[in-house]
Amino acid sequence: MSTVRGGRSRALGLLLGVAADLAFADPRRGHPVAAFGRVAGALERRGYADSRRAGVVHTALLVGGVAGGGWALERAVRDRTVPGVLLTAAATWAVLGGTSLVREGEALGRSLDSGDLAAARARIPHLCARDPDRLDAAGMARAGVESLAENTSDAVVAPLFWGAVAGVPGLLGYRAVNTLDAMVGYRSPRYLSFGRAAARLDDLANLAPARLAALLTAVAAPLVGGRPGAALRAWRRDAGEHPSPNAGPVEAAAAGALGIRLGGPTEYAHGIEERPSLGSGPAPVPADLRRAARLSRAVGLLATAVAAAAAWSRR
Repeated sequence: MSTVRGGRSRALGLLLGVAADLAFADPRRGHPVAAFGRVAGALERRGYADSRRAGVVHTALLVGGVAGGGWALERAVRDRTVPGVLLTAAATWAVLGGTSLVREGEALGRSLDSGDLAAARARIPHLCARDPDRLDAAGMARAGVESLAENTSDAVVAPLFWGAVAGVPGLLGYRAVNTLDAMVGYRSPRYLSFGRAAARLDDLANLAPARLAALLTAVAAPLVGGRPGAALRAWRRDAGEHPSPNAGPVEAAAAGALGIRLGGPTEYAHGIEERPSLGSGPAPVPADLRRAARLSRAVGLLATAVAAAAAWSRR
């Protein structure tokens, strides 16, 4: 019976955390993820070496510490329903980024619609790591849609998945993994070896959530004027060509759902990466950013329902 109560408490906590994200989005100051980033940056400055071993130690210390802290907190309240629900809700709110993601995508669309490229370039770093100075309006529209698709999986579906599977340690541990990947998981000279452990761990943590996100994207396609079959076909046909095993499915499914084509030269600070074509429609325009934002919101709500149902029925 205690396991049943625990599952229901977890489900209620996830739902409350999503509601808090919808109501308040990310806090402007004192965000726990930003605090983790500062700690990770300080540890990197002290322990960096151009080797895979140093990267493994860096990743293990940070992810293990955060997940272990979440386990200790959850264990401390395991026999008390209300504190357990509130702890899960707080952890869920802390790691979700769905509402802020949608708002940034919509704001980028408005800036591009009005022709304010300077404002649009200022928005790009909030969505992705691409070099905004090298992007024109079409490049920013494409970058925004691709980032909305990928980050819907990373910042919404995956945290909810791991929250349903592993509770507070899953929520916090996943966010630590994903944040480290965003900090050091690049194919740049500095991080090619040091960041490999974080990048591979992020790949593993997102294998199942990314495919769930792609499936939910197909389900939600009619809400943005698309067809589930088109999303599934694009996923099956194009995702394998993408260099990322997890960004490929979600970006391809989003391209199919929106009826657009993604991919092409991708500008980063460390250089240009050529991405394969995903989808078979026209290149995205600013109006597609608004549709992509609606799709992101819909996928997030569907993922909430799936995660809460899975946690509720846990034995």
